[in-house]
Amino acid sequence: MKLILVRHGKSSWVTNHSDHDRPLAPRGIRASEKIGNWLSSNGYIPETILCSTAKRTRETWGTIKKFVETDYEEQMVPELYGASSGTMFRLLQGASGSAALMVGHNPGIGGLARLLLQQPLQTSQFFRYPTCATLVCEFPCTDWQDIKPSEAALVDFVVPREL
Repeated sequence: MKLILVRHGKSSWVTNHSDHDRPLAPRGIRASEKIGNWLSSNGYIPETILCSTAKRTRETWGTIKKFVETDYEEQMVPELYGASSGTMFRLLQGASGSAALMVGHNPGIGGLARLLLQQPLQTSQFFRYPTCATLVCEFPCTDWQDIKPSEAALVDFVVPREL
């Protein structure tokens, strides 16, 4: 089973909205486009989407999905907003399909990436998990309920500046 973990794109701080309702900044939209193109070009196509309900995560996924030409099950998950890595792990265990994409926030999404991998990447970008950072990993099981910490194998990791 394949998992794609995406931190939302850079959000705008020029707003009078609540944190939950902050939109993406132009840089965040461009980064999301790069990630969408990268996922598609590498064949990293999700079947299930778990996305925080925050505006910036919905806009990140909304931009990425323009590059994903397949059928998928899309779930907007309120519990992902501000979730810890433990909560994200529990929500991931309820996913379906053989390839899932989760769009969330730091520090939870970066913490989840570290929790899942057998061997965390020894790069500052991985430990910072900057906006729109994207991890692709694989689990040796056939059901999301059976995933365990430290058992995922790294497939790929990228940040938009590298694209």
